[in-house]
Amino acid sequence: MDPEQLLPISVLSDAADCLRLLGHPMRLRMVDILSRGSLPVHEIADLCELPHHQACEHLRLLRGHGLLSSERNGRAVFYEIADPRLPRLLNCIRTACEYTDHIEIETRKTES
Repeated sequence: MDPEQLLPISVLSDAADCLRLLGHPMRLRMVDILSRGSLPVHEIADLCELPHHQACEHLRLLRGHGLLSSERNGRAVFYEIADPRLPRLLNCIRTACEYTDHIEIETRKTES
């Protein structure tokens, strides 16, 4: 194997940081919600079934790492995806989970 064909450690380190940050189901849920468009905090909290303060903390972390951006409109703060890689990452997760579910169903069929 040619080491030149491997991803550089700096790229893998950045990816690991991003994955650690997204390693919480509610943050992934927020990315999923915001992949459909900008929303105010209270709607994001409602869709995640979280108290407002918990939603704000998750959103603050995502924004602090440059994954989301926010804009105040009157009293409401609207969030949106700032990093175009997030929807692609979410699609990878969807694909992997659908594929895994498919394998589990096929395995159960063959075991019966």
